[in-house]
Amino acid sequence: MLAKNTHVNQLPELNQEEDVDIKTILNNYLRHWKMIVACTFMGIVLAYAASKLMTPIYKVNGSVLVGEESQDLGADFLGASSLLQPKNNIENEIGILTSYALTEQVVEELKLNVSYFEDGFFAKVSKYGNIPLDITVNWNKEQLVGGMFKLEVLSEEKYRLSIDNDELYIYHPSDPFFKVELEEKLDGLEGEHAFGDHLEGDHFEFQVNNISGQPGETVFFKFSDTHSQVIKYQKAISVAPTNKLASILQISMETPNRKLGQDFINRLMRVYLERELSEKNKATANTISFIDDQLNGITDSLSYFETRLQDYRTKNHVFNLSEEGVMIFERLQDYEKQRSEIELKLDYYHTLESYLQGESDEGLVAPSIIGNTDPLLNSLVVKLSELQTERLRLKSTYSSSTPALEQINTQIKTTRQSVLENTKSAIKNTESALAEIANRINQVEQEINKLPETERNLLGIQRKFSINENIYLYLLQKRAESQIVLASNTPKHSILDTARAATKPVAPKTLINLVLGAFVGLFFPVGFIFVRNFFNNKIEDPKELEEQIPVPLIGMIGKNPASHENVLTVLNRPKSTISENFRSLRADMTFLSPGAKKLTILFTSSVSGEGKTFCAVNLASVYAMMGKKTILIGLDLRKPKIAEEFGMINDRGVSTCLSVGMPWKEAVKPSGYDQLDVLLSGPVPPNPAELLAQNYFTEMIEDIKAHYDVLILDCAPVGLVSETKELFSLADINMYVFRQNYSPKANLQILRGLVEKGGVKKMYSLLNDVDFEMGHYGFAYGYGYGYGSNGYHENEKEQANWLGKLVGKK
Repeated sequence: MLAKNTHVNQLPELNQEEDVDIKTILNNYLRHWKMIVACTFMGIVLAYAASKLMTPIYKVNGSVLVGEESQDLGADFLGASSLLQPKNNIENEIGILTSYALTEQVVEELKLNVSYFEDGFFAKVSKYGNIPLDITVNWNKEQLVGGMFKLEVLSEEKYRLSIDNDELYIYHPSDPFFKVELEEKLDGLEGEHAFGDHLEGDHFEFQVNNISGQPGETVFFKFSDTHSQVIKYQKAISVAPTNKLASILQISMETPNRKLGQDFINRLMRVYLERELSEKNKATANTISFIDDQLNGITDSLSYFETRLQDYRTKNHVFNLSEEGVMIFERLQDYEKQRSEIELKLDYYHTLESYLQGESDEGLVAPSIIGNTDPLLNSLVVKLSELQTERLRLKSTYSSSTPALEQINTQIKTTRQSVLENTKSAIKNTESALAEIANRINQVEQEINKLPETERNLLGIQRKFSINENIYLYLLQKRAESQIVLASNTPKHSILDTARAATKPVAPKTLINLVLGAFVGLFFPVGFIFVRNFFNNKIEDPKELEEQIPVPLIGMIGKNPASHENVLTVLNRPKSTISENFRSLRADMTFLSPGAKKLTILFTSSVSGEGKTFCAVNLASVYAMMGKKTILIGLDLRKPKIAEEFGMINDRGVSTCLSVGMPWKEAVKPSGYDQLDVLLSGPVPPNPAELLAQNYFTEMIEDIKAHYDVLILDCAPVGLVSETKELFSLADINMYVFRQNYSPKANLQILRGLVEKGGVKKMYSLLNDVDFEMGHYGFAYGYGYGYGSNGYHENEKEQANWLGKLVGKK
């Protein structure tokens, strides 16, 4: 402990700009270093423990290559490869991969709406893979979700089922977004059952099959509605391009179960490719369906005319046509072939017209199947097919109100109208071409009428057979080509890397957690100190005190570790640090009154409890120990304390001298210590202010000065009573006492009023009860010299309890 004093000869300037003293701020926190270090260490320990107890999270990655559509075998056959080329849009592909529809399909295929658990150290731990049971749930019926079931395997054939957590809700498949809490009692669920039995009730229906469960084994499981699971895994999945220029999408998932993450991402990529291939095959499937309809209509006709031709030849013994008949037949056959192709086109156009007048996105057939050569119609149908395919893909991801879907709907509407107009025009043109070829056929038929009847009839039958045969063979060829297209179609996207799990967990990150733990541990004590200081209205910082008062801060007195005993510290413990503080203060009195043979020092304060009596008694003691004849005069007539500290009876003193005229020499009592006398305040009078205002009191003080070297006046708090203000003129030095962490800052106004408005001279301030170990005030603020306790002073520090040590209180 250090004793600090100040030699100040000038009043500080009150209006000067205050500088922020960083060292002061640091010292304000460093005084509580034990608490800060302890809390920081505790934060680190808790963070480390949490990191070890937390379930490790692993990152699983897979990637797909979003490729451009290539010309495949089917496209070469049909000449309509552009029909199978939806726009390559990375953002759309990301949306599809993270869509509700794809995630829902994966959840259902992996049965993720049934979760399995096992007992852990603190709580139940999720389990996936190597499950000894297989539970099949009928999700088309009401089910119990949310609660935990406990299944105990009794044997290979039987098990016991119980409800481990009764937080059950009823899931309605008709409204998957709404669940009702179960309030009724369940019948037929809990108890012993046989594996494979169908468990069914009002709100449940499922079946448990034993895969590898052994007697005594316990498995926990719970049902979750598909919607909540889809949302859960949608949030867990992230899809992003590997870089801005690449067409590679990386699919990532962070999960505590690496196998679950791998299975989920692999299944998601597979479902994604299957969905893309299914959409790609729609046009080809529609083509095959159209051809099958045409074949069904012509097969019977072909068989009929084939039979008629055979019967006619056998009956009439006519097997070949004449040379003239052959020439006519070849011309007619060529015209009939043209008419068949034109009729096929017309049939397609009518089918296309019906399709365009509807609202379906399915059933569109490629124009190339009927040999259409109109480039405008072909391009429009191709564009319409692309737009419809894109809309189907976007519908599975986005709502109908999104700008992307609204824009594509507008484009489809415009394109559909253009295709319909071109189709109607194509129907008219085809009907004209059909009429023209019909005229040519009529001309040939007139030539046929000139042939002999037998040959003419044979040619007619053979003509019908050839027409149907040519159409049949043409359709069979197109059907075979379409099937080759269907078999050769492949997704334009591909799996680049199957899902792989990192060997090291991505969470918890121990180092980051330790840093955060240290920060949080540091934040709480620092925040506590900041808040405490912010709301602290007590005087604490000596420099702040010095800057806010109009008088010099003459010195500081340290904490009195023996304050619970009495205030006679200097007399009872002359080698203590506190005693040295008062010796330093005594030295400063010499500088404040140079050359003075006699000295009168007055002590006062703002309120009671700030230590003015303590300071007065001990300063008087150090003067007496110096050999100065000293008298301590108690002028606090309202609340006297000196008698109690010296163990005296307060039967006579200043009040008796002033009220009954007792000579002051008769009222003076020896203190029991050399060179130190005490004039107590005496019994409490009814009118202390009036007594001290008498001229006799002033005369008495002057007389006392003639007999003593040093007078120490212990006056009442000036902030509470008025009589002290009249006594300042009697002293050579007026000492205003503040107490650290006790005196309110608002009381500084009292001292300002005395000096600035009351005109009190020779006023100085003293800070009492200072904890020097909480801030190196002497060296920080230049209050002169002081002595440490390196063997020079008694060991007077009291042992603080552990909490006091932690928060820096002594």
